[in-house]
Amino acid sequence: MTTGSEMNATQSRAMVAQLKRSQIFRDYEQAFRDTTGLPFNLRAIEAFDLPFHDQPNENPFCALMGQSNKSCAACLQLQKKVEVEARLEPKTLKCFAGLCDSAVPVRVGENLVAFLQTGQVLLHAPTKQEFAKTTRELLKWGTEVDLKRLEEAYFQTRVVQKKQYASILRLLTIFAQHLSTLSNQLSVTEASAEVPAVTKARLFIAEHQGDELSLTQVASAVNMSAFYFCKTFKKATGMTFTDYLARVRIEKVKNLLLNPHKRVSEAAYEAGFQSLSQFNRVFRRIAGESPTVYRERLHGAAG
Repeated sequence: MTTGSEMNATQSRAMVAQLKRSQIFRDYEQAFRDTTGLPFNLRAIEAFDLPFHDQPNENPFCALMGQSNKSCAACLQLQKKVEVEARLEPKTLKCFAGLCDSAVPVRVGENLVAFLQTGQVLLHAPTKQEFAKTTRELLKWGTEVDLKRLEEAYFQTRVVQKKQYASILRLLTIFAQHLSTLSNQLSVTEASAEVPAVTKARLFIAEHQGDELSLTQVASAVNMSAFYFCKTFKKATGMTFTDYLARVRIEKVKNLLLNPHKRVSEAAYEAGFQSLSQFNRVFRRIAGESPTVYRERLHGAAG
């Protein structure tokens, strides 16, 4: 995973595919759809297709819109705008027909990984005037569509109260935090057809993470030169040795902090960090927040 910059689209697609295979994602996806009746998707960055096409709970009005090139283009433009504006925080935008689409960013530290999306709803009851305005827009574009079917579908659009929709987006935001943690774990534990030396290096790092650990030591433990080990490890894991070790140690700190009596400084030194300033900097980069804030979220402000 890249650090200090956005993950690229290829890495994002690979991570999204992994997350979608996880049990926690499948359980949440089913529960969200069953409870809210709304469409739901996890999408990679720069995946500029229609997010809910042929998905359960797709709005019939939006499905009809997607069949026409002109209206489909308008929906795709909205998707692009939503994703540009939702890189740092949840964002809801209205399409030309007044329906809302929302995206919630999934971030790991400074990296944008993906978007959780829902929408295709109205926040107020549909009106004849609004449908007439939508029709005029479609005719102006030269869209060929069965207006009778479209009107029926429009007036069947799910209406959600603003307060309820805000709560639904809050659920997505909480789940995005879970996926963020899961993404980081996948970055650390993913073992993709590795050369044996890299697997051996991972085990050595896991056993000695609490010690002062250098690249030279690990390379020596797997009988490789530091230069060749550095290249091989980066190619196999997508991370430098330093970044991988930092992520392993941060996961260890997070596990230690599950104990409400464990102090942040104790956890940091136990996980192998040699200075608190370095630990705070690394934790914030990888977790996206300070260790103190993370601990308070785990146990409440009184913890």
